[in-house]
Formats: sequence, structure tokens, C-alpha cells
Amino acid sequence: MATINEHFLKLRAGYLFPEVSRRVRAYQEKNPKAKIISLGIGDVTQPLPPAIIKAMKKAVDEMGNKATFHGYGPERGYDFLIDAIIENDYKSRGVDLDRSEVFVSDGAKCDTGNILDIFGLDNVVAITDPSYPVYVDSNVMAGRTGEANTKGQYKKIVYMPCTAENGFIPALPKSHVDIVFLCFPNNPTGAVATKKILSKWVDFAYKRQAILLFDAAYEAFITDPKIPHSIYEIEGAKDVAIEFRSFSKTAGFTGVRCAFTVVPKQLKAKGPRGKAVKVNPLWSRRHSTKFNGASYISQASAAAVYTDEGKEQCRKIIKIYMRNANLIHSSLARLGYQVYGGKNAPYIWLKTLSNMSSWNFFDRLLQNANVVGTPGEGFGPAGQGYFRLTAFATPENVKEAMGRFAGI
Repeated sequence: MATINEHFLKLRAGYLFPEVSRRVRAYQEKNPKAKIISLGIGDVTQPLPPAIIKAMKKAVDEMGNKATFHGYGPERGYDFLIDAIIENDYKSRGVDLDRSEVFVSDGAKCDTGNILDIFGLDNVVAITDPSYPVYVDSNVMAGRTGEANTKGQYKKIVYMPCTAENGFIPALPKSHVDIVFLCFPNNPTGAVATKKILSKWVDFAYKRQAILLFDAAYEAFITDPKIPHSIYEIEGAKDVAIEFRSFSKTAGFTGVRCAFTVVPKQLKAKGPRGKAVKVNPLWSRRHSTKFNGASYISQASAAAVYTDEGKEQCRKIIKIYMRNANLIHSSLARLGYQVYGGKNAPYIWLKTLSNMSSWNFFDRLLQNANVVGTPGEGFGPAGQGYFRLTAFATPENVKEAMGRFAGI
């Protein structure tokens, strides 16, 4: 009989978002007339910008013409998209990158989990608490952790608490770590990191010979000009960091799927007998072995994000979501909630009423207001007693949801 990967059995429960969906479905079946408003899963609601639709239709037409048909493309991505990424996302911010350092994929979520394939199981990983569940679960699945304790924390993972007391910015680990997951603007807390904060992390990684896995999926929502959009805006970061980006929230690509990861050529990790090994070729080997490249249609669509029309249209959509975030933040604050985030990020993090547990608050909000959010404890033990709301909803639904909050 075939055996299974026993590390999957360490996972304490179903993935967070399917559990949210299960509870919502169960409630809807019992209450079919209830009008449920979701501010839970961070899926976009605004349609794709016209410039992207135009590029997508053109790409589809090309696929239907023998002369312009595209089969397998370069696993790392088409040069036309990579060049647009480098020019607009990095060179414009004073960061020089080579084409070989950018890897186009079908999602940042995939990349943040898949990147672990090239790192040894003996690495000590540090993860913020709370954090996006993929960071923890992918390490558990790989066998890099022990069993979970009663709090839901896995042995061998270094948890970095992010609380109201520290502004949801983790302190530098005091114990040994090899790999550190960071996400700014943060999901789920909405916290952002200044250049000073990121500089401390880069210095830490350099001194400890650690690698930073920097998730910048929400950088497009930064409005404060003092907040860095990329870890590579920090001097020395290319020696210690890998960065993940996504078009999902920037341009509404959750249903299209396109993202990219930057792995600098000078980044190194320890190989056999302590010899330093370049990471970029290893990720290139993994990427080309297990991935056939994002579709031509999705990449052509993504390239349209960087046109003048695309930039303007994407900014308008982001402004809609940020107005939603501001309305959620201000409405809840007036109702007496302790509210965080929503300023340079599309997520709002709030303290539950009367120290109620996160899941109990979820059920109360669903039953009394027919509004769905995400329980904070689903992002880690430190999220207990907190709740995440997303600004990725229509303005009409956000306004109605905030009115319902007053009655729970």
C-alpha cells in the first residue's frame, strides 16, 4: 500500500478560508433569504480595467491565428512582461535588476510556498504571528516542523508575536533563525513597515546570514510616500532577500492568475560542507522543472498594467478599495472598536467585542448582521480575540455592512 506524507497529518484543521465558506454555506442553507455581505476572503469585486481587457482580447485573437499563436512560453516569463516589471516596479524606485532575477508565475501564494523546495529541512524558520496561513502550513507539509501544541504553534518554528503593544511589527528574533517570512503591507493586520524598520531586518539578516522572504503583494495600496514599496529599496537587501509580488489585488487578477518573484543573483545560502551556493540558479531549476510558465494571455494582460492607461485605471480601482477601507475603519472606530490597518493596506484588523473569541465573534456577526469576516485566530494564536475585514467589496455593500455592525 502506498504511504502518505505524514507531515500533512500534523495540520491541526482545515485551511482557514474553506472553513469560513463551510460555516457561511451552513448558515445560508438554514436561512435562504438572508442577504449575506462578505468582507472576509480577500477576493476583488471590481471588474478588470479596460486597458487590460483590450490587451487580453488582443492576446486571445493572437492565439486564434496561426501566425501569432503561442505554445509553451519561457518558464521564467516573457521578456516583454519582465522588462515592464523591471522598468516600472524597480528602476523607477532606484533598484537595478537583471531579467534573470525576475520569475513570472501564476500566483504569489504558490511562490511563497514553493520557494521552500530549494531550502533544507534543517532550516529554522521565523514567522510572524498572526500571519498568512500559507507560510506556516507549507513548512508543516514539507516536514520542517514538529507537532503543534495546544495553542496551535508548531515546534521548530520561531513565532514572532505582532500585537497592539508593538504596533503589529515583530521584534527581531533573539534565537537562531535561518529564514524569516515578512509581509508588508501586512495581511492580516494592515500594518506597514518604514524604511527604518526594514533596514533593521536587512541588517539582522546580513549579520545572521539569514534570508528574508518578503511578501509585497499589497504594495500598490501604499499611499504614504515615506513607506517603501520594495525590500530592495533598502541598501544591501539584494544580498539577503527574495521578494514576492502579485497582480491579483493590484489589477484584479484573482481570476486571471499572474505574479512574479525576484531572486537576486548575489543572494547565497549554505550548501554542502558549508560552501556558499547561489540561490537564483536553484530557483530557476525548480521553476523550470515543476512549472511550464504562466499563460501568454495572462502575461500579455499583465503587461497592460504598466501602460499609461493601465496605470491610471488600476489606480482608480485601488482608490475605490481604499475608500472602502477608510469607511470601515472610521465606522468601526465610531462604534467603539479598537481598529488597526486600513491606511496603507486593504485590510482592517479589529479587536472583538468583550474579549470574545474570534470564531464566536464570527458566528455572532454572521447570525446577527449577516456579515462575514475572517477570525483572527485563523492567522495564528496571537490573532485570538481579533478579526479581519477586507476592503475588497463594492462600496454599496461596505456601506450597508457598516450599518449592520451597529446592531450586533
